[in-house]
Amino acid sequence: MRKGFTRKPQADEPATRSKNYITPSGLKRLKDEHQFLLTKERPAVTEVVAWAAGNVDRSENAHYQYGKRRLRQIDGRIRFLSKRIEAAEVVDPEMPRAKQSVTRAFFGATVRYANAAGAERVVSIVGTDEVDLNRNHISWVSPLGRALMKSAAGDSVVLEAPGGTEYLTVMEVRYERIDVEPFREPPGSEASAKLSGRRSPDEEETIRHKS
Repeated sequence: MRKGFTRKPQADEPATRSKNYITPSGLKRLKDEHQFLLTKERPAVTEVVAWAAGNVDRSENAHYQYGKRRLRQIDGRIRFLSKRIEAAEVVDPEMPRAKQSVTRAFFGATVRYANAAGAERVVSIVGTDEVDLNRNHISWVSPLGRALMKSAAGDSVVLEAPGGTEYLTVMEVRYERIDVEPFREPPGSEASAKLSGRRSPDEEETIRHKS
């Protein structure tokens, strides 16, 4: 019986890994969000801030305060995405593999297993940026991902999880396309508001003065 485990980083070891293993569709989602924030959302929020900065008292200007705070959030997210994309190590589950690799679970594998009660579950092992429990996409560094790693059909593994110890039997290991939820522009974003025809800050100010 093989036992999965989670090794804690040493004091002088970074908690995050240098390489960001990810599937092709996962990387596309990161790039799509990065592009949206950089070319659409940030310019739209900057426009709101520029308009609000023209008001006399910025300290009591809700548009200005919110816009500056939103810009900091966007810039932080852009930096994070840039680092994740730069460190991306793309692993395509559909790429041909060596004979032994095909039968064992590595990054990108889809694994069917059963617990001690016989209940079966199918999970796909993906990157930390692709975790989606609704789709049964688990991280390769999660307790379950580590327990299943390198296992083959017929193997028994031990899952050491916060909720306790579980004994699992691997039923099947296969490699197939893993579809990650694509990035969609948030409906409440400044960029989408402009596209939907919402009034600009200047138009709202003009209407208030007329009323």
